[in-house]
Amino acid sequence: MRFFYKLMIILAMAGFVPLSAQAPVNPDSGGASNSQPGKSSAPLPETVALDTADVTAWLDGFMPYALERGQIAGGAVVVVHNGQPIVEKGYGYADFATKKPVDGKTTMFRPGSISKLFTWTAVMQQVEAGKLDLDKDVNAYLDFKIPPYDGKPITLRNIMTHSAGFEESIRHLISNDPKAVMELGKYSREALPERVFAPGTTPAYSNYATALAGHIVERVSGMSFDDYVEKRIFAPLGMAHSTFRQPLPAKFKPFMSSGYKSLAEPAQPFEIVVPAPAGSLSASSADMGKFMMAHLADGGKLLSPETARMMHNYQAPKLGPLNSMALGFYEQWINGRRAISHGGDTGLFHSDLWLFPKENIGVYITMNSGGKEGASHAVRTALIQKFANRYLPDNRQFTPIDEDTARKHAEMMAGTYVMSRGSFTNFVSLFGLLSTTKVLVGPDGKLMIPSLDGMSAGIREWVEVEPFVWRDTTTGERLAAEVKDGRVVRFSIDTFSPFTVLEPAPAATNAAWLVPALLAALAIALVAALAWPIRALVRRSYKAEFALTDRSLLAYRLSRVCAWLVLAAVAGWVGLVAAFSADIGSVGGPLDWLLHLLRIITPLASIGLLATSIWHLVLSVQNGRRWTMKLGAVLMIFAGLVLTWVTFQFHLYGFNMVY
Repeated sequence: MRFFYKLMIILAMAGFVPLSAQAPVNPDSGGASNSQPGKSSAPLPETVALDTADVTAWLDGFMPYALERGQIAGGAVVVVHNGQPIVEKGYGYADFATKKPVDGKTTMFRPGSISKLFTWTAVMQQVEAGKLDLDKDVNAYLDFKIPPYDGKPITLRNIMTHSAGFEESIRHLISNDPKAVMELGKYSREALPERVFAPGTTPAYSNYATALAGHIVERVSGMSFDDYVEKRIFAPLGMAHSTFRQPLPAKFKPFMSSGYKSLAEPAQPFEIVVPAPAGSLSASSADMGKFMMAHLADGGKLLSPETARMMHNYQAPKLGPLNSMALGFYEQWINGRRAISHGGDTGLFHSDLWLFPKENIGVYITMNSGGKEGASHAVRTALIQKFANRYLPDNRQFTPIDEDTARKHAEMMAGTYVMSRGSFTNFVSLFGLLSTTKVLVGPDGKLMIPSLDGMSAGIREWVEVEPFVWRDTTTGERLAAEVKDGRVVRFSIDTFSPFTVLEPAPAATNAAWLVPALLAALAIALVAALAWPIRALVRRSYKAEFALTDRSLLAYRLSRVCAWLVLAAVAGWVGLVAAFSADIGSVGGPLDWLLHLLRIITPLASIGLLATSIWHLVLSVQNGRRWTMKLGAVLMIFAGLVLTWVTFQFHLYGFNMVY
């Protein structure tokens, strides 16, 4: 699970997520617009007054313990209602070493991908000004060309709903090096990822696409993105402790919270988010409250009411009854009420923002540490869930379908799945093999999805309430599957259904068989590599002659050389992963030499092992060698086949530097 969380953090700007994703777990999804069988018509329980005194007392009972329990240095919460801040309060420490407390009004945090909401607001301002059209080919606004996919271009509507079809990209994503800052025009050209889905068909979260939208805003407005946001968003709202600029300007440094991977480690350097419009914002929680109030006021000083409602109320095509994308916001149903939201993570900071337009309520939580075992995710999930249960309660009940049907449907769901948000055409796809999602059937016939358990503050129990629609009895979150011709073709859950679906893993790359085969192949290569010098020492000790000579000896030795080359390649890949887990910016330049070297060594090692092992087997058969030597050659051929398969299926070769 630790590798899973780290991988999601990397892919989500830090990500926490597919499953991170970038959205909070939905405490009780399922809106009033989605008719559900077994729904109770009982009156709602009495609502607790949403006022400063009660919310402050409630948060004071929740946050200190949650931060301490999760080993999180500090955080802040803002609650706004009817155009006024109800609470703007900090908890814990902005700097743990000096015990500097968090100031709810001025301490600045990094809200990660919540930054995207500012980019989408800028896009909608330009739509309102008539300079952008949401449904026009974006190439009309660029000075370079994004190739079509099956003849179809992408639009800003595709981009704002994460359905442009781009695969995930981690090069030029986030770094500790201030020199990593890149001009948006240059980034947009150099980091252009492959498109792997037809536009408008498959939600697949994309940081690149958001940065591209920011560059488009630059081009049509005539201002740099940083200048634009400061003049058109921060200034009108009086957001005096907010900036997209990187490195952090000197005037903001006294207010900036330190960031921590965990309290067991010292504060980390200020992170550079290379696709800046996708996640480079630094802002105080009070300023985020001003941004929330503007959107809750039908755009306030930022957008006309018509444009704001267009942005908030749009619903992209979705999977069954699950949540969909608005324009830039995630739709989230909670306790029968529609919210629009966004989550955000860097490697160090973790945040959520929720707006309830009808109730005129906004909630924002941010933290400066991931905490113990990813505790920050559980804290923000629990906060939203408990806030909704207290101030926006609901007592609806849902009736499970019959057990026999539920078991049959669960068995249809069982299998290995991959996320639509990921890399598919470059070496990063190998990480997907290590982070697949397994769906199991428990002894009681209910769904079990272990990789989702860590995304909830409680134990998950999936109960089917409609055909191929399940509800988690702890959080109320829904899971739904799309079935065609009697087969599950995709599923998702409310948390990330707006921007990610899971599809059955292709047979050729299914981790269910490929991971065991790969481990076996590596074990064979390891044994063969180590046995070579050990056997030589044993023969020398006993002054014994080796039975192989001439070509047979050459084939044997070459196969062992290739086995050592396999181990060297594996060690290199492990080192590369370790390096960019510590600083993902290292893959954007400093370690390019290692990546090039590995993509030369890996195919040489795998193909070489296969070819020399086949040669060794042929000669062993021709020369009537013992069955043990033939068996060893067969095992080496198996290892070579598996490693060659992995090399080419997961693109561990070539010189393409877009990944």
